[in-house]
Amino acid sequence: MMKKVIYALMLPLVVVSGLVFANREIKNETTKKPPLSAAERKAERKKWEASPDGIKFKKWEASPQGRKVLTGAAKIRKHITAFTNMETVVTSLSLPPGSRLGFGVMVRINGDDYIVKFEPEKSQLEQLHSLKVNDKIMIRSHSVSYAPKYSYPIVSCDYVERDGKVIFKRVPRKGGC
Repeated sequence: MMKKVIYALMLPLVVVSGLVFANREIKNETTKKPPLSAAERKAERKKWEASPDGIKFKKWEASPQGRKVLTGAAKIRKHITAFTNMETVVTSLSLPPGSRLGFGVMVRINGDDYIVKFEPEKSQLEQLHSLKVNDKIMIRSHSVSYAPKYSYPIVSCDYVERDGKVIFKRVPRKGGC
């Protein structure tokens, strides 16, 4: 009698877990979209540029502040592309008010100001907190970005060196990018 009750309880459990697993497989398959072709990307970009956010961004790009930020980003593009050292001077240990970039500092590179943001592990925070205003540091990065909200280009820092010693090296995320 006890075996029949256990079997009666196990059967629905097996059926339900099988359905859940099958449903998960179907969802995973439907979320994978093929990459867009160049024409589709161009059409999506045109559609976005016609949206209120796109129009606002285009106005910002044409404004003096936007042109200043884009020029600053272009000045360091060569270093970003080649992943070479950029000599910087720390100008502030805090980011502009209202920023939501996480941990970062303000630096000056060849007379232009930049936001340098980090994605540190907890073990790396102590070394980064040792930075002081007017410290000369060498940084490397794979990317520079900008947004209308910020008056400065945003450098995502991968590597920092001070006085010939590495004080920060970005740890790659687990599972890829």
